[in-house]
Amino acid sequence: MALTVYEKPACSTCRNLRELLDERGVEYTTVDYISRGLPAAKIRELLEKAGLAAREAVRAREAESQEIAPDEDDAAIVARMAANPALLQRPFVEAGDRAVLARPVELALELL
Repeated sequence: MALTVYEKPACSTCRNLRELLDERGVEYTTVDYISRGLPAAKIRELLEKAGLAAREAVRAREAESQEIAPDEDDAAIVARMAANPALLQRPFVEAGDRAVLARPVELALELL
């Protein structure tokens, strides 16, 4: 089964994931969601497949993450992620009806 990797190409963790998949001979396609963006519906789908709440997938290093209120709901956080893709933690890896936030990158191997 081919994987889809949602990444930022310059991200060191994303590069490490690509190296791991290449070493294992795993087929995958990449989506540069930072430059392309992801619609809120796709973000919700990835989170659901990974079993994560939106708050669990926020990239804390982004300044805007500090603006998220403690009581902000998933829909509002996903809307923020759709408007500012850098807020979404990376890399996400999707295979059919499953997905993982590949941190550490070895978690992606669970989808094989």
